[in-house]
Amino acid sequence: MPHPSLSMHYAFRTANRHELADALKEAREYTLALLSCYAAAGRDAQVPALPWINPPLWELGHIAWFAEWYVLREADSDRPGAAKRTSMLTKGDDWFDPATVTHRSRRSLDLPSAGALRTYCNEVLDRVVDKLSRCGDDDDSLYPFRLALAYEDMRAEVLAEGLQAFSIPLTSSLAAYPIPSWAQGEIRFPGGTIAMGAEAGQPGFVFDNEKWAHQVYVPSFTMDSTLVSNAQYAEFVADGGYQHAQFWTRAGQAWLMTNDRSAPRDWQREGKTWLCQRFGRLIALPLHEPVRHLSLYEAQAWCSWAGRRLPTEAEWEYAALSGHPALRRNDLWEWTCSPFEPYPGFAPDAFSRYSEPCFSSHQSVRGASFATPQRMQSLKFRRFCLPEEDHMFIGFRSCAL
Repeated sequence: MPHPSLSMHYAFRTANRHELADALKEAREYTLALLSCYAAAGRDAQVPALPWINPPLWELGHIAWFAEWYVLREADSDRPGAAKRTSMLTKGDDWFDPATVTHRSRRSLDLPSAGALRTYCNEVLDRVVDKLSRCGDDDDSLYPFRLALAYEDMRAEVLAEGLQAFSIPLTSSLAAYPIPSWAQGEIRFPGGTIAMGAEAGQPGFVFDNEKWAHQVYVPSFTMDSTLVSNAQYAEFVADGGYQHAQFWTRAGQAWLMTNDRSAPRDWQREGKTWLCQRFGRLIALPLHEPVRHLSLYEAQAWCSWAGRRLPTEAEWEYAALSGHPALRRNDLWEWTCSPFEPYPGFAPDAFSRYSEPCFSSHQSVRGASFATPQRMQSLKFRRFCLPEEDHMFIGFRSCAL
């Protein structure tokens, strides 16, 4: 579970404009470093056609366009035509506005060269930082800058996930990031009422899906202090877990048939030993580390086999807020058994396509991963993805039935 370094609020939520300027520059440097890995592998223009990732060069232009849209063009929503100014690029909206440019069409656009896109990105960043230096430190003034930073941080993590999924070497400390192991155990929580969500009236940036804090009663429950490990998951695999339909939901069985899996996506058998792929390198499966890159269906199947269950989103937040000293952060996102739903009184913010289209169809994911910038890590942050997706740096912990 979350390490004490995870704060109740993102670091940039209450950051002043000088801190934000540094963070925006740092985020762009990291984005470009990730894109250089794609370029080195000859994959900067195209990657496999998967719904969760865009062509890297399109992503680069889109990230800059997003900042231009909300900061420089002062758009108050993501509806087409909401910007007060035209784009710096003659065809900027035609290329990079996700409201009108479908995911499939992004693969066939006649985009500017990589060099031209980087020039555009640099110019947008320079103008954003300049504008930031002349604005106030109040929340309303800083909102578009904080939104642009959060968006680039989130898109960068998806780019990192793509490097792993496509076996592209990563020239970064992330490639060899060691996830610590902890003594496993269970923690009994007495239950009670928590204020789930972000508190209204507090200064700083808040995503719309975190609004607002509301009282939720959580019955008593018992949760693992650590994520399920590779060793524990290997026992499920060895016991024929992928072959026994009784452990899988109906949707999970359909997913299995489509994907023809007999182990997690990045595991590879060599004799009696399991190997796993990490950014293009095959290594011996670290049995002590938490299992990663699982779909919701795989997590559910293990729980069914082990006589356990996934935590609800409310249980996860209750445990995180408890500050229990035995809880350990394992640097992976964590599946919950809760569908991604709006909090009471939800209203979309200016970036309305962020949360609202994903309600009910996606699953709530909580925590953070080793690829999540520290400034993005918060006990209140709600990530969400489709049940079949396994590209994230994600694992799970279980609760007693």
